[in-house]
Amino acid sequence: MAIVAGIDIGNATTETALARVDGRKVTFLSTGIKATTGIKGTLQNIAGLRSSLGMALEKAGFRHDEYGAVDVIRLNQAAPVIGDVAMETVTETIVTESTMIGHNPSTPGGVGVGLGLTVAFEKLRDLPPEEAAIPIIEAKHDYELAASEIKDAISRGVRVTAAICQSDDGVLIANRLPCVIPIVDEVSAIDRVPLGMHCCVEVAPPGRVIELLANPYDIATLFGLSPEETKHIVPVARALVGNRSAVVIRTPLGEVKERRIPAGELYIIGPQGKRTVNVEDGADDIQKTILACYPVDNIFGQPGTNVGGMMERVRRTMSDLTEIPIADVYIRDLLAVDTLVPQKVVGGVAGEFSLESGVALAVMVKTEELPMQKLAAAISRELGVKVEVGGVEADMAIRGALTTPGTKPPIAILDLGAGSSDASFMKTDGSVALTHLAGAGNMVNTIIASELGFEDTELAEAIKRNPLCRVESAFHIRQEDGTVRFFSEPLDPSAYGRVSLLHDGDILQPLMLPHINVERVRATRRKAKQEVFVKNAIRALEQVAPSNNIRLVDYVVLVGGSAKDFEIANMITDALARYGIVAGRGNIRSTEGPRNAVATGLVLSSVANGS
Repeated sequence: MAIVAGIDIGNATTETALARVDGRKVTFLSTGIKATTGIKGTLQNIAGLRSSLGMALEKAGFRHDEYGAVDVIRLNQAAPVIGDVAMETVTETIVTESTMIGHNPSTPGGVGVGLGLTVAFEKLRDLPPEEAAIPIIEAKHDYELAASEIKDAISRGVRVTAAICQSDDGVLIANRLPCVIPIVDEVSAIDRVPLGMHCCVEVAPPGRVIELLANPYDIATLFGLSPEETKHIVPVARALVGNRSAVVIRTPLGEVKERRIPAGELYIIGPQGKRTVNVEDGADDIQKTILACYPVDNIFGQPGTNVGGMMERVRRTMSDLTEIPIADVYIRDLLAVDTLVPQKVVGGVAGEFSLESGVALAVMVKTEELPMQKLAAAISRELGVKVEVGGVEADMAIRGALTTPGTKPPIAILDLGAGSSDASFMKTDGSVALTHLAGAGNMVNTIIASELGFEDTELAEAIKRNPLCRVESAFHIRQEDGTVRFFSEPLDPSAYGRVSLLHDGDILQPLMLPHINVERVRATRRKAKQEVFVKNAIRALEQVAPSNNIRLVDYVVLVGGSAKDFEIANMITDALARYGIVAGRGNIRSTEGPRNAVATGLVLSSVANGS
């Protein structure tokens, strides 16, 4: 009799299945799950492995650190996956001859469009009649003084067409003026607004968005731009789309320069030789080239380009972590997804961004025996327990998934994790075909964060995993499906009027993100899952299906952490139904749901192999 621990080191979590093995009889005792420490398949994983194993030991009645109670630890063959983003066109500085303010303050003043020269507020009283002026009002000038000086200038015949304020005084100033002018306020970097320059300010009525400054041809009309200058102003207009207020200022020629870094080409090496595809051609062309080169031996990028730099970063990271020479690090799979990536507009004074078309890439580094054996040896030395590498994830996953009631070969398994989407197909005779593909939960997080314009990975994970709502009163919310839900206790005031996440159906997490609504966040979340999980599910099944014909697969079981997601399983089930495939979420050992499949398979394989 022996105590065996199957431990699945994933990209996001490390899962343990602890069992007592007596001959061919296996009795599962407990499970453990903790966050993976470091990049999967490296020595940094040891800390997370200790925590996960300790959790399982405690549940089974041992001490947390009683590692000696375990006779053998069986590890999965971990395939590291690293994701990054490559842009179709990466523009470090995209604005020429313009400065812009489009930060969309919550309460701009007035309404309309004003065109004139920017002037310091102190100089307003010195302007001659008929001068078209837009005063720049710093925070040191209160709203009463600002309104008084503007009224005085107007009475002298000065055409004050708009105003730009540092403080939140737009409405207060507008209410004290004899005529209606557009006023943009809350411009924190007001010292960066150039003076003596041609400027246009636009404030839309409540419930509307700006029109003139979001259209490059209207900007060209206002400033008298040439066709070539109009081409350069397009990023300005794109960055201002959807705002209620905005400012565009024309600066002297040559003050802001433009420099572009090309996205570059990908070189894919397969059995038929090397093929080339340009990242600017988009995700579909990239994936077609990957498929034409299957099975892929290596992928690298064009030197001196964005994607070339990305590929080298991946190789260098893995080389540093595994101590494998960089020349021996091979990328064996890549998933490309078309996306939008906010790029900071240089020339802006309020942190403006323009959404640029991009391609999100997830890549998988080829698994090597040596690093895993090195990790196993290090764990054995540290814990004083025999450690062996039990097998590749897809093979172990299918063994674990077959403990789901109602399953038997022939059957396919989709293991949906954080970094990779793995598939395996077991025939009636027990033979297994398997594949590991780049791209899963972490890539969905990357796309969500990129398209919504933030960098918080924990927030991206929360948006991926939880449904949305909008708090409409102190006692009710409108959920993303349009239904209304009432509460007996008053809701958190900080969530009122905001798009929020619903954790476990009750806990509200307001999203402190600018310019978002429920529809946009939901569409972004679902698109990311569709592009990553559904496409990868079909791609993986095509590789493991008999004769590579997905229609020859009858049953698919979904396992892995991402299979627990509230909508991914349904998305994949709907997509596979078109092929006549029955798919559903697994329930490992009738108790674990879709989790713990690989860890369970590692334990069961020890019996099959006589370990």
